[in-house]
Amino acid sequence: MTDTTTTLEQADTPAGGTLDHWVSGAPWQGESERTGPVYNPALGRVQKEVRLASADDVDHVVGVAAEAWAQWRDASIAKRQTVLFAFRELLNARKGELAEILTAEHGKVLSDALGEIARGMEVVEFACGLGHLTKGAYSENVSTGIDVYTLRQPLGVVGIISPFNFPAMVPLWFFSIALAAGNAVVLKPSEKDPSAANWMAALLTEAGLPDGVFNVVHGDKESVDALLEHPDVRAISFVGSTPIAKYVYETATRQGKRVQALGGAKNHMLVLPDADLDLAADAAVNAGFGSAGERCMAISVVLAVDSVADALVQKVSERMATLRTGDGMRGCDMGPLITGQHRDKVSSYIDVATADGASVVVDGRGVEPDGDPDGFWLGPTLIDKVPTSSSVYTDEIFGPVLSVVRVDGYEDGLEIINSSQYGNGTAIFTNDGGAARRFQREATVGMIGINVPIPVPVAYHSFGGWKASLFGDAKAYGPHGFEFFTAEKAVTSRWLDPSHGGLNLGFPQHT
Repeated sequence: MTDTTTTLEQADTPAGGTLDHWVSGAPWQGESERTGPVYNPALGRVQKEVRLASADDVDHVVGVAAEAWAQWRDASIAKRQTVLFAFRELLNARKGELAEILTAEHGKVLSDALGEIARGMEVVEFACGLGHLTKGAYSENVSTGIDVYTLRQPLGVVGIISPFNFPAMVPLWFFSIALAAGNAVVLKPSEKDPSAANWMAALLTEAGLPDGVFNVVHGDKESVDALLEHPDVRAISFVGSTPIAKYVYETATRQGKRVQALGGAKNHMLVLPDADLDLAADAAVNAGFGSAGERCMAISVVLAVDSVADALVQKVSERMATLRTGDGMRGCDMGPLITGQHRDKVSSYIDVATADGASVVVDGRGVEPDGDPDGFWLGPTLIDKVPTSSSVYTDEIFGPVLSVVRVDGYEDGLEIINSSQYGNGTAIFTNDGGAARRFQREATVGMIGINVPIPVPVAYHSFGGWKASLFGDAKAYGPHGFEFFTAEKAVTSRWLDPSHGGLNLGFPQHT
């Protein structure tokens, strides 16, 4: 194992420099001369450039991965476990460095960045159990002298296309299991905050992963399309907005690839009259404004039953008044949005709300941030009495805008949830066990929270929604992860003995 500091320094890009791809255990420039800006959202300034790969660059990287896979696929379970354990220990020891990278490029506060890393590490730890998770089944003597058993084997080169809102966690969800299963990986991170990918690639090299098994190719739509259409890429894992998830799924499946494509969301939180309103208000603020609302599992709609709606809105607005928006390096509660363009798009919905007859209770456009005035700031925003016909309700805003829709009761709230095109996550707040049990059965959503606002499953379950929040039937991590990144092979075996039965041209029967 080489010196960690040396390799991580290779992955780092000085301010004003250009971030290279990471191929075969080292930075690689590629042939394309195109680059894109990487901002510090808290400063509103470009801090570096990132290379944008061409289709030829992607083809080269896939070739490197395919060559490395020829050896990695035959690495023993013990060898793969050793690498994953070492990576987990290195990541845990240096997670503070990675958190600072996330804060500098995404804008989320340090505590949130550390939480993201912790949830990603859960999947690394889960993947370390690959010996149990990839074992097959054995049936002896299914017919006279014949045994049947199954094997799970790696697919080959797999592509991962990850979003800007979780630059560390989402790649960890996928590549930990893909590598454990014996695949080679080409990761295409978001070009908005790409440095975390190189940092993790360098750490995998330090952990003993052979060169070329894990590679990072930076880019935009050209590199994405090249991965989706490359004949040697066997599977694609994607997380992003619903329109792009649909495009990724349809494009890659036409090429005969396996695809797990996780799309967007509009997550509702139904608050019944018997709920603990203080708990519900805390949850709405935490789940609505954490990471500036840039989470696919954020609560963006509170369905408040009329009888408690006024009290709940008051409690939420009181808590919002205590939040400190500013630079994530300064211990603030909420940071900036990822880009100025995205901030402007999100803030435009506040005017839409007013035009549609909603009531803007807290307007985040007037926030005074604890940070550089040029940062991409929008404070927490609360909009009450939002009609379900408004685009404030129907669109995935992906920012710190919390909408309150008033409902008559449980049935009315459930109907709104089930009528949504999205089905990623939802929550109910109640002290009525019967209502909670009905909700978990009746809500047409993939992940349900009962008095839990962000019901992201632990690593040994699987993550994924329903309806327009998931394309295909393969969820992320957990049992689904190992099934997705392996192919099952059934073997029917007979070892002949001197008493074999001779010729028989009839259809085989089990006797």
